[in-house]
Amino acid sequence: MTKVEHARKVATVAPVIGPPLELAYDHIIVAPGSVSRTLPIPGLREHAVGFKTIGEAIYLRNHVLDRLDVGAATQDAATRARALTFVFVGGGFAGIEALAEMEDMVRDAINRYYPELKPSDARFVLVEAARRILPEVGPDMGAYTVRQLVARGIDIRLETRLEGCVAGVVKLSDGEEFPADTIVWTAGVKPSPMLDHTDLPRNKRGAITCLPTLQVVDADGNVLDGAWSAGDCAAVPDVTGTPDVNGELPLCSPSAQHAVRQANQLSDNILALLRGRPIKPYHHKHVGSVASLGLHKGVAQVYGIKLRGWPAWFMHRTYHMSRIPSMNRKIRVVADWTLAMFLRREVVSLGGLHDPLDPFVEAAGPMVPVAPPVVKAAPVATKPLVGSAK
Repeated sequence: MTKVEHARKVATVAPVIGPPLELAYDHIIVAPGSVSRTLPIPGLREHAVGFKTIGEAIYLRNHVLDRLDVGAATQDAATRARALTFVFVGGGFAGIEALAEMEDMVRDAINRYYPELKPSDARFVLVEAARRILPEVGPDMGAYTVRQLVARGIDIRLETRLEGCVAGVVKLSDGEEFPADTIVWTAGVKPSPMLDHTDLPRNKRGAITCLPTLQVVDADGNVLDGAWSAGDCAAVPDVTGTPDVNGELPLCSPSAQHAVRQANQLSDNILALLRGRPIKPYHHKHVGSVASLGLHKGVAQVYGIKLRGWPAWFMHRTYHMSRIPSMNRKIRVVADWTLAMFLRREVVSLGGLHDPLDPFVEAAGPMVPVAPPVVKAAPVATKPLVGSAK
């Protein structure tokens, strides 16, 4: 989908082949999700990588293993320090889990495959602008996570911002500067840019304004007939929250928990509306949060119960397993996880997934310019002049 004109109830879609098509509709659900929220920081676009898609995760894994190769091969101390410095910006779930898992993998890889390196050669830095990390699990568990990460040798900078990373030189708001080949940006998300091509009303953050019933509303609170939204791109009031001084409810956070449950409620509401039954507001009771801090390590707060270490990690795995669609995939994933409990971590680069044609192009050799074919001119037919001799 490339454009939505709800005033005409027409959506423009771009098929795999052929020209764009306009489709008329009665109801439309606009839920393109979110993308990484970046800031105008010098060098960020050129030298950082996000951690929101599978492609970004695979790229980061390959890049980190490549930096280990560089660190092991070089004899220059400055080059090694730069290659083995990993900076993560953002102390939410994505940043903490990515940092903890990556640190776990790097230390394990160095111990097993890089005799030229020591685990202490790798430097990990977490940059967070707020006063604490993982606000979703509460201050106590957030402080516990900080202590665990610091004990693992991770440098945590709270109330600190990334001010630049031009040419791979990281500049922090506390005045420190140091070179780093790896900068991972996990500092929040924003609604998909696809919403710029719709005429649906949005708030200051760029999210589609909705009622708790997931119906789209304009600035005056009027429902737009047939328009619905949910997930990270929707501004949905949280009916379980506490109203502010103006009586407005807080908005649901852009998280997978809300997105999945909102989708279920939205489908129920459309079906109820079509059958003439009353629709219901989205109501989600927050049961808690879990986060992985590496292999067999984690932190969780569920129904007020605080868990740490292996129990929290196991709960994290169990929850994500429950969200995997289809029994077929569940069995395959559980089998893989079960084997992983008895075998060591695989430390293999998946670089071929990014440029699968490179080996074939390299085998074919350099492109040889081909001369254009010579086209012979067709003979020109002539007619004898009148009165000429034959």
